[in-house]
Amino acid sequence: MSAPSVAIVSENRTVDRNSVHTRRLGLSPSAVWGLAALGVPRVVAHDLDLVGPELNTVLVFAPPLVWLVVVLARRVPSPLATLSVIGLAYGVLLAVTHQLLWSHAFDGDAPTLGGNFAGTLSPVWEQVVVRGFACVSSLVTGLAVGAVTGVVAWALSSVRSRTRG
Repeated sequence: MSAPSVAIVSENRTVDRNSVHTRRLGLSPSAVWGLAALGVPRVVAHDLDLVGPELNTVLVFAPPLVWLVVVLARRVPSPLATLSVIGLAYGVLLAVTHQLLWSHAFDGDAPTLGGNFAGTLSPVWEQVVVRGFACVSSLVTGLAVGAVTGVVAWALSSVRSRTRG
């Protein structure tokens, strides 16, 4: 199912917003979100402690490897930008999934502030802070995974360009 197409009318011409993103990234918004969603099973498996370390390793590395293959096969204009956007989308999905599974993941023993901050906030505000940091951490993690994968894709596409041309 593709994202709804939104048209922008400017200077007597109509521009499809999806086609603008597709030209810039080399992938449609639905493809970006679809690729990002490949990482969600690992988040669920990790938060609910469903798999052992071997399968978890596969779930960690398989999605970025698929991202890399798709981006190289599609010959996107900027692998680093495209994979960074996919990584950021993955970070959003990571944050949302962690928040949805929070009580199951911590089984009633959610993390709290420690050190000088221990006991300084009400339990509600403490959870707001801890969950907020978890969201930021998820976004940074997703962006980092996308950027590192993007650097690898950029290097591989540069080598491919040099060997062919």
